[in-house]
Amino acid sequence: MPQWPQPPRRRSGGRVAGVLGAVFGGVAALFVLIVIGAAVFKSSAGKDTTTPVAVPTYSPYDSHSEEPVPTRKPTRRPTQQPTQQPTQEETDTPTQQPTQDTTVDPPAQVTLNTSLKNNTMYRAGGLPRLNCPAGSANIFNHTQLKALILKTGKCMDRAWGPILRKQGIAFSPPSYAIASRRGRGACGDYPSAGSMVPYYCPRNNTIYASTSAMARGNGNARGYGEIISWHGGIISMMAHEYGHHIQNITGLMDSWWNGTLATSSSNAKLALSRKLELQATCFGGMWMRSVAGSYPVSTSDRARLFWFYGQVGDYPGYPRDHGTPRNNNLWFRQGWDKNKTFQCNTWLAPSSTTS
Repeated sequence: MPQWPQPPRRRSGGRVAGVLGAVFGGVAALFVLIVIGAAVFKSSAGKDTTTPVAVPTYSPYDSHSEEPVPTRKPTRRPTQQPTQQPTQEETDTPTQQPTQDTTVDPPAQVTLNTSLKNNTMYRAGGLPRLNCPAGSANIFNHTQLKALILKTGKCMDRAWGPILRKQGIAFSPPSYAIASRRGRGACGDYPSAGSMVPYYCPRNNTIYASTSAMARGNGNARGYGEIISWHGGIISMMAHEYGHHIQNITGLMDSWWNGTLATSSSNAKLALSRKLELQATCFGGMWMRSVAGSYPVSTSDRARLFWFYGQVGDYPGYPRDHGTPRNNNLWFRQGWDKNKTFQCNTWLAPSSTTS
């Protein structure tokens, strides 16, 4: 399966450049569509005035092949640790940190809806308010940023696990591989050449990230830390990656991939990719709101986060696979403001809000 080309990265005139090239990768209740449509249109005014930076992504490809790797079925927990460990490159050995999960799978009689529009997870409601103080971690310090990523990852487990299990969804947390510079994971190098973004690999349910790339950039790709030095920017992006894990274990990602394979239209494939990515952004907004009181996310920090999500998205002139900066901002705020899983149902939203 061919992959999209990477766009050029540049720094000029104070504008941010860069984007991650993405891979090709029953009707729901009417009130859901009405609620989502009204909510997203309410805050969608304005024009894009900046060149966006890349949004994190999933990667269904392994490092040596353009064939998609299999994803884990949504109703099963992994029975063993990932078989492929990240390899050391440069100065750091990425750390794999699986979190032990001893819960029992849901009863065999539980039938889950894994479709895009009517998925069982839309009944899960909102995330609980959690105590998850971030402290004063410096994003330009590998040790401090890595520790914060792993700590907040556990908070994400505590947020998502209970509400999904309550719906009969077998929850298991993702693993992490965090390098100071670069490494190789089950779905490819991280960061990829000329990129600074992390990625989620459904092959082994692992989030891969380079702290230096996210904070300082990579090559000509500007880092998130060069746009917003407060650690909440990077952590919200990790919450986006966690959102891809949620999509994987609930069957949303499998259903997206099946839909992608079922169409030969490039535009349709891109439209599906945007909906997947914007939904993960909405899930990230839900989590940031859930920890706002203790993180803490002050009023000014919240404004900075909203502004930040108006700077990320698809790069003009290249495949529109992640959504415009305007819609990235819209869906992050949707998750923040509404804090309900069904409010992140991008699959029922008007196409103008997922462009």
